[in-house]
Amino acid sequence: MYTLPSKLKIFAIIFMVVGALGLTYSFMSAPKTTAEVKEMMAGHDDHGDGHAEATSHGEGHDEMSAAAAHRAEGEHGHEDAAHSEEKHLEHTLHQLQNKPWSALYIACFFFFMISLGVLAFYAVNIAAQAGWSPVLFRVMEAITAYLVPGGIIMFVLLALSGFHINHLFVWADPEVVAHDKLLQGKAGWLDGTWLLVRAAIFMGGWILYRQFAVRNSRRSDDASDNKWYKKNFKISAAFLVFFLYTESMMSWDWLMSFDPHWFSTLYGWYVLAGMMVCGITTIAVITILLKSQGYLEFVNDSHIHDLAKFMFGFSIFWTYLWFSQFMLIWYANIPEEVTYFVTRIEDFKLPFFGMVAMNFLFPVLLLMNSDYKRISWFVVLTGIVILAGHYVDIYMLITPGTVGTSWFIGLPEISAILFFFGLFVLVVFSALTKAPLLVKNNPFLKESKNFHY
Repeated sequence: MYTLPSKLKIFAIIFMVVGALGLTYSFMSAPKTTAEVKEMMAGHDDHGDGHAEATSHGEGHDEMSAAAAHRAEGEHGHEDAAHSEEKHLEHTLHQLQNKPWSALYIACFFFFMISLGVLAFYAVNIAAQAGWSPVLFRVMEAITAYLVPGGIIMFVLLALSGFHINHLFVWADPEVVAHDKLLQGKAGWLDGTWLLVRAAIFMGGWILYRQFAVRNSRRSDDASDNKWYKKNFKISAAFLVFFLYTESMMSWDWLMSFDPHWFSTLYGWYVLAGMMVCGITTIAVITILLKSQGYLEFVNDSHIHDLAKFMFGFSIFWTYLWFSQFMLIWYANIPEEVTYFVTRIEDFKLPFFGMVAMNFLFPVLLLMNSDYKRISWFVVLTGIVILAGHYVDIYMLITPGTVGTSWFIGLPEISAILFFFGLFVLVVFSALTKAPLLVKNNPFLKESKNFHY
């Protein structure tokens, strides 16, 4: 039975408190009026820095602001130009106010994504009747415990964004939609109420499966037959069908709609690949950490090797999807499609190409050798790079449409990561104390314990 170290609990709480304080300061220090924005821009100009970063817009806001400015100057002269400048400042205000909201959203989704990826991997192993993985089931179950608190926070953020309490979703602004025929055509789907209804269905299904699967797993410990295992097999197979549909729709709602003028048919698979590699990497890191503390004595190098193979394989799969999406759109060079990547390459060159290196080159170079997959510290090192790389990936999916070119990873981003990391550690390691670390009465348990190759 695992016992939560008091030091770990204290550190997790400290991270949460520090993160919460940092986020609070970030929200309080964000500009409140267009006058403050104008002062900030003037301050930048006085120092020779210009105001390019301070006046960045999301993609949808940029196009409308530029069009409005040109119309004003061409048709109505100075009076309307002044009005256009005010609108410009208002959009800039929204972007600067978005920075802490965006940082909060990115970190919230990132850790929720890890837990959801582990849930899918857990269901796959049960439905596939995998013989190598039952000794890792309790680690997977503990990580999925984060779905409940993480899901609640995610739902609240979606509600605040979908009903335009903040300015993250451009499609939630009635004034923008009123001047955008494309958004008007998508209004039946991109609607705050329906966004929350879909989110409730998605999260409800995921959490419900997790509750039943974990409950059956615990009941199986005291059972004399395979009754509960068979029930888990059936519900896992059904859940995977539900998951594949809802994960795609989730990626459209929660991520792709930050750029509502753009779409990709590979997007759901792309997000799934990142979700899976992050989830499997987290399983590997926590397993190695527990083993180093004297737990999980039944886990051997072959289990670590298999986890590292999945990290390697899903990294390649993610790269395949990234390149397929990028290459086809870039080569076709259709303006309404290629703008998505042009924006990221011109304004986010370092994180855009950096995350490709972190998510592809590093895993390939570090995990290609079979022997390295059995070295625990090497797998942890690679895992840290992978997780950091996929955080940047989520950052790149969201930030261009919310904050624009005034991006930098500063206090809001670091604070949000600290808060959700502390919450994740506290929830997951507390969940590990709720049941023995080894499942019982699993028909493949003996095979898993003796897994060697």
